[in-house]
Amino acid sequence: MTDTRPPVSTADLAASLANEAVTAGLDLPASALPRLAAYASSLWAWNERLNLTRHTDPRRFVHRDVTDAVALCPHLAAGERILDVGTGGGVPGVLLAILRSDLRVELADSVAKRARAVAAITEAIDLPLTVYDGPAQQVVADAAEAGQPYDTLVARAVAPLVKLLGWFEPLADDFGRMLLIKGPRWEAEKAEARHRGLLKRVAARRVAAWPIPGSDTESVLLEVRRR
Repeated sequence: MTDTRPPVSTADLAASLANEAVTAGLDLPASALPRLAAYASSLWAWNERLNLTRHTDPRRFVHRDVTDAVALCPHLAAGERILDVGTGGGVPGVLLAILRSDLRVELADSVAKRARAVAAITEAIDLPLTVYDGPAQQVVADAAEAGQPYDTLVARAVAPLVKLLGWFEPLADDFGRMLLIKGPRWEAEKAEARHRGLLKRVAARRVAAWPIPGSDTESVLLEVRRR
């Protein structure tokens, strides 16, 4: 059956996001809500053609995506240069750019069609960000070689810790640190990384945690730095 429901306006969606933010205990700046709504609307429209997100309603978008980005914000200093590794549909990078205009956010995805989609999304909401189509490791190495290394690499739901460290531990001198949003298996992932010798040059420590709505588990923020 064809969906004949009228489209939700950006203003109405912004109001829904504001209500969900209150429910989630988030203090979002009112100025960010219209762009958050525009981003969500564009992301969901693209999601009908390309699988970019499972969070396709205001509640899940706020309680999962926005909550994760808000949790990152206190750990990022003004003016930091950020690379969102494996950005997918733009989380958390696009959200960080919306919530923190002082940050210099760039995005990378090794899947060309996802990179093109998120570039189109950010262009549509008048938030053009640099989006790299290719391995983030090469982006990091190129930035360091150019004398403009990234302060922080951020990643969520990209790969297990052992794989992430396999990619970036050899480049530990080429960037400042990594901030990784991990789930309840983070301790097992860290133990595996240690067993494989991937925590000799870098250290990984938990710096924050917050509940995952609808479950009795939590998301954890791991900071990875050179020793």
